[in-house]
Amino acid sequence: MNILSFQYISELKAILDNFPHKQFERFIEALMDAYDQDKRIFVMGNGGSAATASHLATDLGKGPFSIGLKRFKILSLNDNISTMLAYANDLSYADIFVEQLINLFVPGDLVIGISGSGNSVKVLKAIEYANNYDGITVGFCGFSGGKLYSMVDIPLLIKTDDMQKVEDIHLVVAHMTMQRAFETISQNYLSKNIKPMPYEAQVELRRFS
Repeated sequence: MNILSFQYISELKAILDNFPHKQFERFIEALMDAYDQDKRIFVMGNGGSAATASHLATDLGKGPFSIGLKRFKILSLNDNISTMLAYANDLSYADIFVEQLINLFVPGDLVIGISGSGNSVKVLKAIEYANNYDGITVGFCGFSGGKLYSMVDIPLLIKTDDMQKVEDIHLVVAHMTMQRAFETISQNYLSKNIKPMPYEAQVELRRFS
C-alpha cells in the first residue's frame, strides 16, 4: 500500500475514534422529533458539502422506506439550480439559501447547515434566519467549528484541519443518520403493529388527493 494512502486511512480512523457521539445523539433526537411532528427539514452546504447535503436529503427522503410508511419532509436547498442562480444574480450569492427559507420555513422546522470551515456566509445567513424564527438548527462543521459552531442549537464538530477528511466524515454522518432514522421508524411501527398501506391503496388514494 502506498504510504500516503495508508496514512490517510490511519488518520481517518483516529478522527473517528474521537467522534462526537453525544452531539450526534442530540441530532438524531431532533431529527426524529421533526419526523414525528411533521416538521420540514432543510439541509444545505457549500462546495463539496453541497453534495453531502443532497445525498442526505436523498437518503432520508427516498431511502429504503416500506410502502405506506410516513416519509421525511426534507429538502436540499442546493438542488434548485434556477432558483439559486436567480437569487445570486438579483441579490447576492450569500442569499441563495436564506431566500428559499423565507418562502418555505415555518417555526419549529429543522435546518441543517454543512460547512467544513464553519464560515460559509450563505449557510450562516440561513441559520441566522432559522434561529430568529424559532427553528431548530444543526451544524456539521470541522476545523475549530468557525462561526457555525456557536450559532446552532446542535453543533456536530469533526476535529481535524484537513478539509477532505472533514467532508469524508460528514458523509459518514449522513449514512449513520439514515440507518439510525430507519431503524427507529421500523422499531416504532413494529412495536405498534402498524401495517404499511398496500401500494394499490396508495395509488387509489393519490387519485383523490
